[in-house]
Amino acid sequence: MATADQMLQSMIANLAEKSGKTLPEWVKIARGSGKAKHGEIVKFLKETHELGHGYANLIAQEALKADGAAEPSGDALIDAQYAGKKAALRPLCDALIAAAKALGSDVEVAPKKTSVSLRRKKQFALIEAATATRIDLGLQLKGVAVAGRLEKYKSTMCSHLVRLETPAQLDAELKRWLRQAYEAAG
Repeated sequence: MATADQMLQSMIANLAEKSGKTLPEWVKIARGSGKAKHGEIVKFLKETHELGHGYANLIAQEALKADGAAEPSGDALIDAQYAGKKAALRPLCDALIAAAKALGSDVEVAPKKTSVSLRRKKQFALIEAATATRIDLGLQLKGVAVAGRLEKYKSTMCSHLVRLETPAQLDAELKRWLRQAYEAAG
């Protein structure tokens, strides 16, 4: 199975082969379009240059990066999520990540801009700093009834939601749900 980096490199090579232009050439076109937002650039590339959504999305992402700037990743993304008013929630986030990592060596912690995905072969949990005082923990618990602390999750990324405000709420019951989600993702 190809890694994410290998798939990206393949997509970049295919872009040049299929369109006759390299990624840097497309980035120059996108930047010269006068479009400033991701969606606007994607629409421009799809409508004006008849590119597929995947290629247009890739070009838009690259065009919006500052020259020479690296995308934030890992701890920097988590640091940004738990800065300012949400700083007090960082110990809870760290405790959730530690509990997930304790489930097995195959747990992947994948920070995004606004959340932290916990994966095995597929995502089994999602940590989101919902407010300045609460973390929402999404869990993938197919076949488990919504009751008590387990609420219905707001989208299809996870099936259940647990609202957490203190590390003390990371109790045996929550760890059991986390393990159940982890085991189902293997």
